[in-house]
Amino acid sequence: MAEQTATPVATTTGPAATDRPSLRRDVSAPALLAGLVCIAVSFSGPLVVVLAAAGAGHLDPARTASWIWAVSLGSGLTCLLLSWYTRTPVITAWSTPGAALLVTSLGAYPWREAVGAFLLSSAAVALFGFTGLFGRLIRAIPVGIVNAMLAGILFSFGAGIFTELHTAPVLVLGSFAAFLAAKRLVPRYAVPIALLAGAALAAATVGLPLHLGSGGPVRPVLTLPAFSWAATVGLALPLTLVALASQNAPGLAIMRASGYRPDDRLLVGATGTLSVLLAPFGSPGINLAAITAAICTSPESHPDPRRRYVAGMSAGVLYLVVGSFGGVLVSLFTGLPHALIAVIAGVALLASFQGSLAGALAEEHGRDGAVVTFLATASGMSLFGIGAAFWGLLLGVATHLVITARRPG
Repeated sequence: MAEQTATPVATTTGPAATDRPSLRRDVSAPALLAGLVCIAVSFSGPLVVVLAAAGAGHLDPARTASWIWAVSLGSGLTCLLLSWYTRTPVITAWSTPGAALLVTSLGAYPWREAVGAFLLSSAAVALFGFTGLFGRLIRAIPVGIVNAMLAGILFSFGAGIFTELHTAPVLVLGSFAAFLAAKRLVPRYAVPIALLAGAALAAATVGLPLHLGSGGPVRPVLTLPAFSWAATVGLALPLTLVALASQNAPGLAIMRASGYRPDDRLLVGATGTLSVLLAPFGSPGINLAAITAAICTSPESHPDPRRRYVAGMSAGVLYLVVGSFGGVLVSLFTGLPHALIAVIAGVALLASFQGSLAGALAEEHGRDGAVVTFLATASGMSLFGIGAAFWGLLLGVATHLVITARRPG
């Protein structure tokens, strides 16, 4: 790591005036392969969570395919253009924790109001990015409480691995065992291997009725947004916090740990702006990636950090190609048994749950508020038409202020 950090790398403040890298010279097989692995990881476990959210919102196949098309288009364009412009591996994706939030909340709101919440959340992310308020917001809310809210959202997914044992024990245990074995031997491919093992076990036990459906390009479905106070508070606010705290902040940290100096105003502002344009087509938002970013920023992508940006561009092109045929993905994945979807979604979010739970309890003086936030969010409560994520955040902050406030005198 010391050698990697000491290596001079490009910043994300704009193209260098001299010593401009050459794309033709910098293209390499490892970087192209890293982009391919990034896409394989994104379209295995995380896509299952998106489809679960679409099911919770009772979306038809056309709107679900439009959702996948929108987030794939946004991820592809930002990966391709930002990586090329900054000459650093900028990896973006849809927010898997954000999709997990929608699984528990989307069904409570009409689709037009949900789209309005997506638009407001994306606009807020862009505003916080371009103005530099991003860091101030993250510092204003105790990090333990934000992590506790995310852990509460993800709790049901982890528990879902084991609640499905009574319906398909061979499938669930086999998939989970394959995940653990791959996690030890080839951790980068753990989720795709679990998916393949689960699909094989499903075919041998409960059946695997897959349908490829139409093979043509997706026809995006435009939805005019509507706005309501309940959706703004219950969806837009938690989505904004999840995007900033659990996606963009770790995404920037991954780049910095790899020796890069990312311009947070450019990256967060650009992804937020494009998310605003794609919200009417079903996109909840595009953010900086963390897990898949680690694939493309690592030495396996290329020994020279200045040539790893090709991995980001490779991922961008593949996002555009695969996402254009999102209808095939919807038809394919909707044929998976519910137990398999539950276990794959659970293992795909296991690392996020682990990290958020550890972050929630890291600081002793803020644990009271974090525990209240976690319990309230995980309870799935709803009050005045507003979901549990907001109430968990509100009650946690209130608890933190009451416990830590200085006594008069």
